Amino acid sequence: MGKETGFLELGRQDRKYGPVEERLTNYKEFVVPLPTETLKGQASRCMNCGVPHCHTGCPVNNLIPDWNHLVYEDDYRNALDVLHSTNNFPEFTGRICPAPCEAACTLNIIDEPVTIKSVECAIIDKGWTEGWVTPQAPEKRTGKSVAVVGSGPAGLACAQQLARVGHAVTVFEKNDRVGGLMRYGIPDFKLEKHLINRRLVQMMAEGVEFRTSVEVGVTVSVASLKENFDVVVFAGGAEDPRPLDIPGFELPGVRYAMEFLTQQNKRNAGDDEVRAAPRGSLTATGKHVIVIGGGDTGSDCVGTSNRQGAASVTQLEIMPKPPTMENKAMSWPFWPLKLRTSSSHEEGAERDWAVLTKRVIGDNDVKGLECVRVEWKDGRMVEVEGSEFTLKADLIFLAMGFVGPRKAGMIDQSGVELDPRGNVKADTFKYQTSDEQIFACGDMRRGQSLVVWAIREGRQCARAVDELLMGVSELPR
Repeated sequence: MGKETGFLELGRQDRKYGPVEERLTNYKEFVVPLPTETLKGQASRCMNCGVPHCHTGCPVNNLIPDWNHLVYEDDYRNALDVLHSTNNFPEFTGRICPAPCEAACTLNIIDEPVTIKSVECAIIDKGWTEGWVTPQAPEKRTGKSVAVVGSGPAGLACAQQLARVGHAVTVFEKNDRVGGLMRYGIPDFKLEKHLINRRLVQMMAEGVEFRTSVEVGVTVSVASLKENFDVVVFAGGAEDPRPLDIPGFELPGVRYAMEFLTQQNKRNAGDDEVRAAPRGSLTATGKHVIVIGGGDTGSDCVGTSNRQGAASVTQLEIMPKPPTMENKAMSWPFWPLKLRTSSSHEEGAERDWAVLTKRVIGDNDVKGLECVRVEWKDGRMVEVEGSEFTLKADLIFLAMGFVGPRKAGMIDQSGVELDPRGNVKADTFKYQTSDEQIFACGDMRRGQSLVVWAIREGRQCARAVDELLMGVSELPR
């Protein structure tokens, strides 16, 4: 514990955002890092609890009190080693993780948790700046080969861990660039893509081979992977979007959120964003936009629409408006249900809750959206009589989550067993599917989730694969 009275002397102080009028003109990150001395003071607030609930709040079980203490001591080099011991990609989680560790922090009982996410991000950013992040190539090769399908955080974490113990790892990605949802689903203003690129350089130096524009189950068969590799890991994510089954759903102005976000990310990269978009180019410029779905993907659509110059943006959620503050006695140290306002919301958007969409109005183009208010009684949704209303709309983005992995192609071809939710069935110890040569991890196994959960599963799956191939593994769980 760096400073016994740190949490008594200092209040919480976190990173701030750049001005709204400035950040809406571009797609660059706009979070302003804390000055070094301020960060040191914030790290000193960590109480080094006898039972550090932040450990269990964090899916990768980051050793948070340890690296908080090291930052307080200005020992960033060792802090980086401790951080990397549990997390392959802290520069990703330090930017796009919602920080369940902070919700579990003991100081969150008084709504003043340690700025864990900011400290984490500062450690890894300094590590890159100082040149401390280098390839960890294995001393010897095992002669075993692994195919990892999918290059999102689960696939990348799994591939890196396996390469570092000497296996020959090939990552297959159906898109033309590596990164999965981080590359095409997360807007650049939340995660600039050069952060992914520099990790790929490190991984290639460690022996990982990347094959892009190769869709397993279409371009390459599952059978050929099984024939040419000792083990195959499915880490393709949960990409099957939840549809909106109402009249007018088929109109061209009703689009899935991921179509919209992917196109803008491709524009930012200088790619042809329409090539992979059979329904044509998509922009919100000058249009009245409605986003259906109140989660992070919907928030990303809000921020992107505002940057494109939308005439208005409205975000709808079918659930009731959450309370501004959670009941700590009931929720802590678990992730609480409470109202969350993102940086994109602060940039300008109308938000409405307990709204059910009924019909899209329009002929060839979208003109509006008919809605009705609902109440939730005993877990059942009931429409409020006489509460119907219509919203003007030119574009409607569906951001209602995902129902699981796409079945056509790889999964159908593999014949692996699915769980009742439609995900690839595998437990969290062996990560092995009904086909003993095929493993599964990340959203493809657990369903739609967080980047930090994907990293955890990728790491644990790597250990399970290593144990199968070698009989024993030194990789951590």
